[in-house]
Amino acid sequence: MANSKFEYVKQFEQPDNLLPNTWVVVRVDGRGFTKFAYKYGFEKPNDKRALELMNAAARAVMAELPDITIAYGVSDEYSFVFHKTCSLFERRSSKLVSTIASTFTAYYVYFWSTYFPDTPLSPPLPSFDGRAVCYPAVQNLRDYMSWRQVDCHINNLYNTTFWALISLGGMDATEAEKTLKGTYAADKNEILFSRFGINYNNESEMCKKGSVVFRDYELVEPGALNITTEVDSLPEPVEQSKTQAENDRKRRAKARIVVEHLDIIKDEFWDQRPWLLSNKPGKIPKEPKVD
Repeated sequence: MANSKFEYVKQFEQPDNLLPNTWVVVRVDGRGFTKFAYKYGFEKPNDKRALELMNAAARAVMAELPDITIAYGVSDEYSFVFHKTCSLFERRSSKLVSTIASTFTAYYVYFWSTYFPDTPLSPPLPSFDGRAVCYPAVQNLRDYMSWRQVDCHINNLYNTTFWALISLGGMDATEAEKTLKGTYAADKNEILFSRFGINYNNESEMCKKGSVVFRDYELVEPGALNITTEVDSLPEPVEQSKTQAENDRKRRAKARIVVEHLDIIKDEFWDQRPWLLSNKPGKIPKEPKVD
């Protein structure tokens, strides 16, 4: 770009590079989604179409950005995790957040008619804001993911009971809130079962556990590798050769991106999928033979 007397304005730009050698989580949230859900008549306590739309948008974002290692979503939010060695956009917060938020919003609008074919969108259109947070260690990252999944369980159990009291129990919102005030998980489970014959354990796994999006490779035996120690001990990113980087890119491109509803709090999930923490693609599962 040619120099000009106006170029001095670049000096007003502030650097916003995120801390090096840390896990980066970009979380997007629906903007004004309480009103949005009401406008389009989302079913309570969960609208399967809306949740699957969120999952489709997240899966598309991950397909476009191979640097994302895993994503987790619930309700109108999604968290996207970048490995600690990621150098995308030179780790500039504004670029990472704006790219994730805008791409997610674009795909949400793009896929809308697939999940809500009889309800066309009208202004104000859906949008998502975002933020980026750095976590220094694997345990910090896992605690973040666990926090979001625990939050999913707590909120879903409350909402399931709350809306059962209203739709099946004939209460209004104030009465339902008063009934649930001070109750524990066991109390809510008892209300659901004794009053309405609902066994919470039989509710949708997507609603109880949220959705996990990741590239699918062959599972490994738990305990075979100590990835956490290996990853945490890296003082700085190890620079790959161009050949290795290209091979990894091809293997990521070949891997299926799946949406699962699993327990990500226990060690088993992470131990069986070491690629999520190592950032090294695993083995592509063999296709079953067709006779």
